[in-house]
Amino acid sequence: MFDKEYDVIVVGAGHAGGEAAAVSANMGASTLLVTMNLETIGQMSCNPAMGGIAKGQIVREIDALGGLSGIVSDKSAIQFKMLNKSKGPAMWSPRTQNDRMRFSEEWRLQLEAIPLLDFYQEMVSGLIVENGKAVGVRTSLGIEIRSKSVVLTNGTFLNGLIHIGDKQFGGGRAGERASTGITGQLVELGFESGRMKTGTPPRVDGRSLDYSKMEPQPGDVDTSKFSYSNLTSSLKQQRDCHMTYTSPEVHNLLREGFDRSPMFNGRIQSLGPRYCPSIEDKIDRFADKDRHQLFVEPEGWNTCEVYVNGFSTSLPEDVQFKALRSVVGFEKVKFFRPGYAIEYDYFPPTQLKHTLETKLVDGLYFAGQINGTTGYEEAASQGLMAGINAVRKIREEEPFILKRDEAYIGVLVDDLITKGTEEPYRMFTSRAEYRTLLRQDNADLRLTPRAVDLGIITDEALKRVDRKATESEKMVQFLRDTSYDFKEMNNLLVAKGSKEVTQNDKLFKVFSRPQIDLEDIKTISQVKTYLEDNDLDNDILEQVEVHVKYAGYIAKEKDNADKLHRLENVKIPPNYDFKSIKSLSFEAREKLTKIQPVTVSQASRISGVSPSDISVLLVHMGR
Repeated sequence: MFDKEYDVIVVGAGHAGGEAAAVSANMGASTLLVTMNLETIGQMSCNPAMGGIAKGQIVREIDALGGLSGIVSDKSAIQFKMLNKSKGPAMWSPRTQNDRMRFSEEWRLQLEAIPLLDFYQEMVSGLIVENGKAVGVRTSLGIEIRSKSVVLTNGTFLNGLIHIGDKQFGGGRAGERASTGITGQLVELGFESGRMKTGTPPRVDGRSLDYSKMEPQPGDVDTSKFSYSNLTSSLKQQRDCHMTYTSPEVHNLLREGFDRSPMFNGRIQSLGPRYCPSIEDKIDRFADKDRHQLFVEPEGWNTCEVYVNGFSTSLPEDVQFKALRSVVGFEKVKFFRPGYAIEYDYFPPTQLKHTLETKLVDGLYFAGQINGTTGYEEAASQGLMAGINAVRKIREEEPFILKRDEAYIGVLVDDLITKGTEEPYRMFTSRAEYRTLLRQDNADLRLTPRAVDLGIITDEALKRVDRKATESEKMVQFLRDTSYDFKEMNNLLVAKGSKEVTQNDKLFKVFSRPQIDLEDIKTISQVKTYLEDNDLDNDILEQVEVHVKYAGYIAKEKDNADKLHRLENVKIPPNYDFKSIKSLSFEAREKLTKIQPVTVSQASRISGVSPSDISVLLVHMGR
């Protein structure tokens, strides 16, 4: 059946696997995507939404690099929101509510349209490793398929164990079996493994809910989208979500089942996502709160299935049902399926290089929840990076690594490789020290030129990005060079409650005031004329406004990033003997030996490595 050797085999067809397979094949590499069930390609195992705080920036970055998550999200969206608009633009985060069935269908259609991508449905039970190199996979039927590299994106399927109350059974997610064999082989090869936990809420019948008792949560009036390309368009029609709350009565009913909760009776030992706790964890940890928000999210345009966001639980199904029927609007609720928790194997990501290739086995890459992350977006970005680097290694090209000041993806990978994680890792804007540079609006400016160089996307995309950069810089310069008439300006300033001016000055200066926004400045005669003479898209005008209002912050972060790059340029030789440097602290020697950082900058971010240790390293590196 498989008489040829593939360039890349991708195991698993979730968000990470889809991106890895797509980018590999789009870069011209012969690629095979192996999955246990072709009907669940791109499945949204948890909530039917993409993006959100920091995650929306990641989806934009994936799109700018030629990935598919943004396009698939746009084509299956049923609602769009730009979160955090009341804060600075570094915090603005796009989010879509999606049609779960359309999302999975669109992923499959996008993947099937790629000529160099083949598919095969079966469980991969092991790897073929020869002389320390991954050269293929072995399936449960005993079929051996050869390749030059392998990308593992197993999600929650590695020895997955589902918990509902005191019941437990094997599974990768509801209705699907777990994957076995791979963990044992990797441990035999010397890998360290661990267990993590995640959970999901009940799915209910929307026809049994009383929405009149809940608060509507509509999408934005002026909608946008994820993809910078012209392959998708903004939503013209949207579906509302709704919000309701738990109550003391609900909490008391839930507590009745705590003695049968695998979270509290010791059945689940592994750690779950800190920032997405179960409902039982919330009422236990925050006992002073008499209610918690529940977001009632439709699963699609036409289905009546509803996702109860905020009610993730592994309590017995009868307890879940009784408690949820005490929630306002849920008095007659009918279940489609109960919530559950799932434990699965992962491999601490300090065992990887920044390319996401393993340190122990050449040509083997890990991406997604196998690395200890949680979230579709985090997984998809890792799949993209693993796919790119697998192809570049085959071609003996330089690895593609994003720095912390270049992308949230760079922050994500660096955090995983350098710091590791013992609980499911989730991206937040606070994790990025250069978040003013890493905004959702400029991901194309930052990353599309890199994608063109990689051969992922065409020069046509670069023309659009070049125009956006050129026209926004040109208008910023116009605002710096052009003076306003202070009498005309004072009419605006008085109306906006801002201090009047006494003489003519540059437009840039008054536009930088927090009370004055883009719509205000458009009313000034010189700006009005400029915009009439130049046909500028909204994304260009958005760039102009951000650069004017945050020029000082942007300049400061660029300066800090330049300082970081000086340490990035100080390389550490491969397999460096840190234990021989006696002036390093014992902890530093231990951590540096385990992680084997490739630059002094990376070494400085390892927990337990002090500034004095970095000074010692710099001396030993000849600085």
